[in-house]
Amino acid sequence: MEEQLEGLKTINPATGELIQHYTFMTDKQAEDSVKNCHEAFLKWKTTPIEERAKIIKAIGQSLQKHKDELVQTMTQEMGKLLKQSKQEVDLCTSICDYTAENGPKELADDERELPNGGKGVITYSPIGVIYGIQPWNFPAYQVVRYSIANLMAGNGVLLKHAENVTGSGKLLEKIYTEAGLPKNLFTVLLINHKQSDDIIKNKLVRGVTLTGSPEAGKVIGKKAGAQLKKTVLELGSNDAYIVLDDANIDKAVKHCVNGRVYNNGETCVAAKRFIVVDKVYDEFKEAFVKRMKGVTHGDPTDENSKIGPMAREDLRDDLHKQVTESVKKGAKVLCGGELPEGKGFYYPATVLENVEPGQPAYDDELFGPVASLIHAKDAEDAMRIANDSRFGLGGGIFSENTEKAFDLAKNHFDTGMVFINSFGLAQPNMPFGGVKDSGYGREHGGFGIKEFVNAKAVMQLS
Repeated sequence: MEEQLEGLKTINPATGELIQHYTFMTDKQAEDSVKNCHEAFLKWKTTPIEERAKIIKAIGQSLQKHKDELVQTMTQEMGKLLKQSKQEVDLCTSICDYTAENGPKELADDERELPNGGKGVITYSPIGVIYGIQPWNFPAYQVVRYSIANLMAGNGVLLKHAENVTGSGKLLEKIYTEAGLPKNLFTVLLINHKQSDDIIKNKLVRGVTLTGSPEAGKVIGKKAGAQLKKTVLELGSNDAYIVLDDANIDKAVKHCVNGRVYNNGETCVAAKRFIVVDKVYDEFKEAFVKRMKGVTHGDPTDENSKIGPMAREDLRDDLHKQVTESVKKGAKVLCGGELPEGKGFYYPATVLENVEPGQPAYDDELFGPVASLIHAKDAEDAMRIANDSRFGLGGGIFSENTEKAFDLAKNHFDTGMVFINSFGLAQPNMPFGGVKDSGYGREHGGFGIKEFVNAKAVMQLS
């Protein structure tokens, strides 16, 4: 533990070997970083919004310029497949492009006539330095998601990235600076937990955003709340994908498997619980297990690998404990479920059946390539099971009656996002976020730009 306090380490999950060691900032360096970011913000907030948009656009171009380096770094640090690292960088660029194009419209003044005939203007003013605590599973996207929106809004941005993707965070800092972003406006903090607490308390920090576990969300929400600072929390989920009796089973199986194993199964909005109605349960199960058996794990730089390693050894150990605990309580392993030998933190694509309340596979988030297969009587029962969760980030419905599926999604699914006959990640023009223990606040779709602004009312009464 003493060694960890000295600094940060990145370890290649495919080999277990050390990549690099980073020394923690001193308390003064961390405090100065906040001060310098605030000073940069004071100038940035007066920069015309069209000029901000040009730099945001340039960051997207800079991401493409450094794409190969960023792809290699992300895959080396957290183990995602090279092709999925490439997809992540492209998504980040599309977020920059969308924000640059739509940000000025989202932040434009809103003029309103007052009831007595006077004039009112609502202006969206930036508030200052926003502190982001981000996870490792999407080393570039998680950072781009909150930072680009806040930079567009006119705020300054600080980043505490997950230890195991420190190199990715530092590379993003370089990419932003090369694109023309003013110095100190986006800063990566190499700090420990105590120093992080001090950042939250710092008077110059005006908002805090976290992507992580519900436990981390409760801690950070409490610390920020004690300082009367707004938070946006995205806290993961155990998303349910419902397969109804009129579903296209081939399509459902394809998307459900992809939704479970994409990014090595380490995605907050991944498909995790598969709730299948009685009429098609056996057909879906047979095809689903067959396809999951074909998801082979291996070196993430090998194009033949279907999934890479889990990001850290402790995460793999925790996942296996959840699987074994579920089996002890009645779940049945249909494929996978055994720790492989050899180097690297690999875990096989796994399917569990007979999943019931009281098992980790039903109640908790399994952050890895493990699928929970749940039998439902009918559509009503399936929706009941889907909502029988403390989480509420995303979900999915498979039905050839899309009108019915949209109705179920809009009126009955208690989540922030629902996919119909598909699996998807973030869309730049749609809100991203959840309810219940999946957190609160929204990112993307114009919503994220306004999370940390002052909706200021300016009025002239007649």
